[in-house]
Amino acid sequence: MSEIDSTTDWSQGLPSTDGDGMDGGMNTAELEQFDDPSKSKAPLSREERKKLDAILDIPVTITMEVGHAKISIRNLLQLNQGSVIELERLAGEPLDVLVNGTLIAHGEVVVVNDKFGIRLTDVISQVERIKKLQ
Repeated sequence: MSEIDSTTDWSQGLPSTDGDGMDGGMNTAELEQFDDPSKSKAPLSREERKKLDAILDIPVTITMEVGHAKISIRNLLQLNQGSVIELERLAGEPLDVLVNGTLIAHGEVVVVNDKFGIRLTDVISQVERIKKLQ
């Protein structure tokens, strides 16, 4: 299993766009800015900072799901090289982005420097994710 380098500039190798999005290029989305907790009006205590640092170091598994299919064991045993499995997802539909099995976003496949990547097209709000847990 390979790890993702958070310093990688994923925009390298992507086509430029004139901003209309019609040329198949990349559009730029504004990202929400988060304040640095250490610079907030109410600074974190040493204990709060330790707790935050511990949480930020927890590894999670991020998965991009192209689709899925249910087949019988009989058909599973008949699979060999060149077999095609039809997925339940339509061609062109966005992929699901899951973190530890929880849907957090949808995206589309991109190729960056001969590697696959995913461009997020829709991020599920925290409120919606919390509702799914109930």
